[in-house]
Amino acid sequence: MAANEVPPTELTALEQSLCDALAPLASALRARDTELPEDQMWAADPVEVSLSVLAGWKVVDSAVTRLTARAARTAGSYGASYEQLGTAWGITRQGARKKWPDAVNRPTGAAEPGTVELFGGTAELFREPASGGWRWRGRGADGIHGGADGSPACGTKEEAAAYAGAFLKEHARDPA
Repeated sequence: MAANEVPPTELTALEQSLCDALAPLASALRARDTELPEDQMWAADPVEVSLSVLAGWKVVDSAVTRLTARAARTAGSYGASYEQLGTAWGITRQGARKKWPDAVNRPTGAAEPGTVELFGGTAELFREPASGGWRWRGRGADGIHGGADGSPACGTKEEAAAYAGAFLKEHARDPA
């Protein structure tokens, strides 16, 4: 059995859970289409009932597609490659790139360390080798040093810059 293959008993339980979750949605869709009470859905013409179930699955399919893309972008923001995304999804690297074209940040200088200068202070942005995540350390205008060394690494350079900017704002020179 492959690492991401689901045993038949778990697959059966998953399918039953999905069907149980779908029933209220299919009933609501049918009720809106026919203006009949939801509790009468299953007593209707079998073709109409099955079409309502199919319409419900279309809604679920769209939601799964959105959630899948979000998961791929999240993995990519933490440094996953298209090869890794493809392996997780059971497709090739090229297939993953086609399916989620914006999931992986291609290095175009974004992996370079950077500097944020705001409110009279300065912060350095850098990629942590161990996790591949982004961190920052800086000195506010009031002389206070700070950094995100004790917290989890940020997923993107921009996220680290935002935290650094908030620190620099908090430690701006007192205008008095």
